[in-house]
Amino acid sequence: MNQFSDSLIRLVACCLGLASGCLDAGAASRSRDWRDIRNGQRLPSETYCDQPYVVQTRDGAWLCVMTTGRGAEGQSGQHIVSSRSLDCGQTWSPLTDIEPTSGPEASWAMPLVVDSGRVYVFYTYNADNLRSVIAGNEYARQRVDTLGQYAFKYSDDHGRSWSSQRYYLPLRTTAIDRRNPYGGQVHFFWGVGKPITDRHQVFLGAAKVGSFGQGFMESSEGILFRSGNILTEANPELILWDMLPEGDQGLQSVRGPVCDEHNLVALSDGTLYCVARTTEGSPVHYYSQDRGHTWSPPEYATYAPGGRLLRHPRANVRLWKTAAGNYLLWFHNHAGHSYEDRNPAWLCGGHEEHGRLHWSQPEIVLYDPDPKTRISYPDLVEHEGRFWITETQKTIARVHPLDETLLHDLWNQHREARPVSAGRVFSWQATAAPTHAVALPPWPALAQGGGFSLDLWLLFTAAAPDQPLLDAHTAAAAGLVVSLVPGPAIQIQFADGISQARWQTDPGSITLGKLQHLVITVDGGPKVITMVLDGQLQDGNGQRQFGWGRFPAALDRVPGPAQAIIASGPPAGLRHLWIYQRPLRTSEAVANFHAGPPAPAASGPGQ
Repeated sequence: MNQFSDSLIRLVACCLGLASGCLDAGAASRSRDWRDIRNGQRLPSETYCDQPYVVQTRDGAWLCVMTTGRGAEGQSGQHIVSSRSLDCGQTWSPLTDIEPTSGPEASWAMPLVVDSGRVYVFYTYNADNLRSVIAGNEYARQRVDTLGQYAFKYSDDHGRSWSSQRYYLPLRTTAIDRRNPYGGQVHFFWGVGKPITDRHQVFLGAAKVGSFGQGFMESSEGILFRSGNILTEANPELILWDMLPEGDQGLQSVRGPVCDEHNLVALSDGTLYCVARTTEGSPVHYYSQDRGHTWSPPEYATYAPGGRLLRHPRANVRLWKTAAGNYLLWFHNHAGHSYEDRNPAWLCGGHEEHGRLHWSQPEIVLYDPDPKTRISYPDLVEHEGRFWITETQKTIARVHPLDETLLHDLWNQHREARPVSAGRVFSWQATAAPTHAVALPPWPALAQGGGFSLDLWLLFTAAAPDQPLLDAHTAAAAGLVVSLVPGPAIQIQFADGISQARWQTDPGSITLGKLQHLVITVDGGPKVITMVLDGQLQDGNGQRQFGWGRFPAALDRVPGPAQAIIASGPPAGLRHLWIYQRPLRTSEAVANFHAGPPAPAASGPGQ
């Protein structure tokens, strides 16, 4: 790349009306659902594309590096490339090879910008050009992209060109290497994420593989590299590296043999926090008080110390720390054990308390209308106080502006306690009468990202299975019903006369004699039903894989009768009801819970 190419990019940006700055994420979200990945801006690639990671160069550009190739993942010709953007990801320069497609496989590139403006990129390089490996099945035998040397190159012109010479990190042989089919003579490994910088040191997470076969990686564990002089040393051959943790064993899982894709952040006191994926339905996490030399024993990641487990399948779980010291965690919020079900993607906001991270209840951040689409390997881009996320489905990579209010609410969820009024169209309070006939506003359309939420305060003195609380169905089997069902649990079911949907809170979630708060949200964007009970998003509670459910895309409206019946007297227990003609976010549902039960007020629409 050269200055002429950058001038051409600026000209295109100007013609698109973008040269004056980056597009406003809020403006995009007002006109369409920004969470739909189809609304993102596509990144350049060949056919396969993976791990699109972005850094900001010292000349003001965004620089994206990724793994790409003309075939499928792992096929011959896989290599790493870069591209520059001068308009916050709206347009991109043609791809520049960091390693050529004609060479040995080069994969899993991770960029780092240092003080001088130099950009380094770290990657797995099949230096011996092996064409097959000893593995447990034919697919794994042909994969030669997760082995070799841990290489790096650099650019001194902000990613327009890259050094012809490559350099190598010192991969120390440990027990997992000696157990591989080559006895440690060949290293199996790869890295995910980006290096982090803290207290003049750089840390880079990676994972070693013990063997390939079932599920591709049959065993794995984490390592990291630390350098204390890469930020200032101009001679790449003089950069010093330590491979951590010390000893013969890396960062492992609680039970299973698979633990990889380690990435980390540094807390305000210099403590390192690391998460990694497993095949056990939850990620694992660790803390290090001595800059990575030793780590706390592996534990399944929780929302707070001693709290509920984070649920996550065999997919990338990603950490970020913002310039303001806030934290974000990307995951998929269900207890699967396979590579599947990576749609939608969820975000938690994090804050520090007493040297530990506490995570908010999650929000859907991105989805594809096709549930089978797998969204993964994201990166966070922060630019002048605004945020974007990149992601890939392996054949298409995109960049997406984030709604700043979603992030603000995640980071403040633990202290927000004001009831939400926007979109509220109905309010009802229990009286002495056991049942009430009420006129409900029409249910909004579910197409084009519409939806609705029901906010309920509940108190049951006895469990009566299949007891309706809100009955707004018609004789034609259309409409909506909320009821108490065996478990005990709360169930919503709605239908248009042809298609129908049903979802419940987790089994046993309703406690007799206890005042409880529940927000049921039907979100027409991702076609997802969520339940937030007493300020916590239902997650399956170890009894089912998903705490949230899907409804059919064809179900785009919910007809209802002129009147609905609300049951509040024994044995029913509905004490208060708000209806919103829009889907509430998780953070809004939590805020309503923190605000407590509403004071008694007159009932009726719009109260």
